[in-house]
Amino acid sequence: MSAAAAAPSSSTTAPAAPARWLNRPRVLGTIAGLTVTAIVAFLLVPIGVVTAFRARRLYAAIARMTAGVILGLYGIRVIVKSARPFPPRQTIYISNHTSTLDLFVLAALGLPRCRFFLSGFVRKYIPLGVVAWMMGTFFTVPQDQPDERRRIFANAERVLRRTGDSVYLSPEGARITTGRIGRFNKGAFHLATALHAPIVPLYFEIPRAIDPGRGFDARAGTVTVHVLPAIETRDWVLADLERNVAAVRAIFVARHEAAHA
Repeated sequence: MSAAAAAPSSSTTAPAAPARWLNRPRVLGTIAGLTVTAIVAFLLVPIGVVTAFRARRLYAAIARMTAGVILGLYGIRVIVKSARPFPPRQTIYISNHTSTLDLFVLAALGLPRCRFFLSGFVRKYIPLGVVAWMMGTFFTVPQDQPDERRRIFANAERVLRRTGDSVYLSPEGARITTGRIGRFNKGAFHLATALHAPIVPLYFEIPRAIDPGRGFDARAGTVTVHVLPAIETRDWVLADLERNVAAVRAIFVARHEAAHA
């Protein structure tokens, strides 16, 4: 998902949940979050019809507000640690991926003019799928469908080259709940090489005590998003793809180890 507003250049905090939610059973946050998503999807469809499904920035702004509400219902505060605002130029954002919370945190960040890659699996939850589709999301398929994945990424490259939009995708693909940085897929790095767009790594620090992993049973607490220095790709070539993937993964491994030292 994307949003229109740029992130602040210093540490900022998303609105915390009302104190009364912090002492209620976690299931209430889950039910409320899913309900809010369904209501927003229901309201977005007629807005989409009126705007001919072309007002992606409007949809993204609504999604950003919705994500903030859902995080608030869970009692989750988001702190962004960044030395500068998110860049206005086309950028490829990547992050580690440990939790269902990542989706809502990303939407709440307001990455400027940014589309998303998401697993096609999310469309099984129709309200979330509708919101993501209206925002221009690229839906992916599993790794065991290489031909279809190549088609999806080739289409994404054409769209991004034409629009100049930024894009987010997780090189780990699936949520990694082992407590380590997972294997990196090559899709993000193919795009970066083809578009010569800088990569901005986002490291999500989610305490295990609040992390729902693959589920929705999040607990109240603080998620910290570390915006790491941008990686220039002007000189990248496909012949160096494996080396570049390994070098970027090493950045995440080092940051992960520092966070858990």
